[in-house]
Amino acid sequence: MRKFQVATEDEIKNSGTTDIYFVRTKEILEKEGLSDLKVTAEVTTGSLPHDWSWGIFVGVEEAAHLLEGIPIDVYSFPEGTLFHPYDYQGTREPVMVLEGRYIDFCLYETPLLGLLCQASGIATMAARVRQSAGDKTILSFGIRRVHPVLAPMVDRYSYIGGFDAVSSLIGAELLKKRATGTMPHALIIAMGDQVKAWKSFDKHMARDVPRIALVDTYYDEKTEAIMATDALGKDLYGVRLDTPSSRRGDFAEIIREVRWELDSRGFNKVKIFVSGGLNDFSVKKLAEAGADGFGVGTSVSNAPTIDFALDIVQADGKSVAKRGKLGGRKHVWRCGDCLIEQVKLASSLAPACPKCGKKTHPLLIPLIAGGRLSEPLRGAEKIRDSVLRQLKQLSMS
Repeated sequence: MRKFQVATEDEIKNSGTTDIYFVRTKEILEKEGLSDLKVTAEVTTGSLPHDWSWGIFVGVEEAAHLLEGIPIDVYSFPEGTLFHPYDYQGTREPVMVLEGRYIDFCLYETPLLGLLCQASGIATMAARVRQSAGDKTILSFGIRRVHPVLAPMVDRYSYIGGFDAVSSLIGAELLKKRATGTMPHALIIAMGDQVKAWKSFDKHMARDVPRIALVDTYYDEKTEAIMATDALGKDLYGVRLDTPSSRRGDFAEIIREVRWELDSRGFNKVKIFVSGGLNDFSVKKLAEAGADGFGVGTSVSNAPTIDFALDIVQADGKSVAKRGKLGGRKHVWRCGDCLIEQVKLASSLAPACPKCGKKTHPLLIPLIAGGRLSEPLRGAEKIRDSVLRQLKQLSMS
């Protein structure tokens, strides 16, 4: 009996997670003598959640592992590309293109979209939180809000989207990072006294673990923050406010009060961390109020998915398309300075940037050729650096 309701890697790779109508489609094409029908199919989206103007495209590495070994060619935006659903002229941007016999990859449409849609939603929300937080510290706290099998995925794409660290053991291990966190209310309640808990944490934890005291368990946050300075003195690195919404009131004002009390007692270097129900909007307000770091969970781990779809745009060498889509093989060109994209038919030459006139570069680059990876996949660190660089360009444009 299956103890956890998850698909194995083999089940995913062997198309066990596809929709039945693709199985039927493949059977019909084979019986009708259309096994050799070659098509071009592209992944696009017609909109982004909440009217976001841009998204972060990720899931490419997992998509490559899914499609590797299938005798097709795949072109894709690089993982971590900041993209727009439409180019500057209103044409849908294909973020990935598959070419080959349709029966060879039709069973993989469902898992492919699943890998791209959810991961891109998480990375996009993480990037939006990063934008709101500026250069403040952001920690991924969201794994308790999703199925455990998704923990490494959530942490990976939160990190790629711009977070500084993750809380899960497995997520940190796969990222080759150290898991980061403070202390739970459970420690304080189990010990029956916040001061005892803080001192025990200081006594037993390795010296390279920051002493961050949770200061909202029993008393006012300001009161407990003062108690923490008395208890730990110069060893206190920071305080964390995880105040329930029912007791929160004006959270920004609470942060200002705590900051004032810490500074007035000579603890101006003690940092204030905030967690609990944060999102891309609240983080900005709390950062402006003086918070130094954020533990962000549900809004990122449960971020809305990006509704990518896979559509055939060329069959047997001829341009085709369903209603609402544009037929023909396309290229996407981008200005590296302006982050403006242009979608052109594959037969077109590289256009100049319509804003600055500079040369553009192609975004759809080879990912798989004849079933083999075209080049080594980039690690999370390099992808994250690319995302942060694009976010900086976006803020300057």
